[in-house]
Amino acid sequence: MEKVCSILVHYGPWVGYEQPNSKGEQFVFEKGEYPRWDSWTNSRRSDTIGSLRPIKVDSQEHKIVLYENPSFTGKKIEIIDDDVPSFHAHGYQEKVSSVRVQSGTWVGYQYPGYRGYQYLFEKGDYKDSSEFGAQHPQIQSVRRIRDMQWHQRGAFHPTN
Repeated sequence: MEKVCSILVHYGPWVGYEQPNSKGEQFVFEKGEYPRWDSWTNSRRSDTIGSLRPIKVDSQEHKIVLYENPSFTGKKIEIIDDDVPSFHAHGYQEKVSSVRVQSGTWVGYQYPGYRGYQYLFEKGDYKDSSEFGAQHPQIQSVRRIRDMQWHQRGAFHPTN
């Protein structure tokens, strides 16, 4: 694995993974500079990027529904065209075990204030938290990805 000291994104967005083959902790990068590892993550002390891929953003409209239980059951919170820094402020204090993205591309965060582990949500259904890479079904904030410029090709896979 490659130790990454800094990242410069000319245009994006991109998702980086801690391990090769799009595995491990996720890091979402949008246009800008990331001078140190702690500028792209605050969940743990990881300074390695094992793979990167462009994120396809195909809609300016955004709608996501997050469910308490797997297979889209239990209490839910529906978000349309808004960033939500705290689900608690909206009265939703449940876990998130499944997600349905009807439009747009989103980043979910483990904790309020866009902190903790990051989870990329592209259009589609995630019937269980393992499908979006979570070890624990905990998401407490989400934001939209609005950069419509994306690379149709491109990836990074380090070779040893």
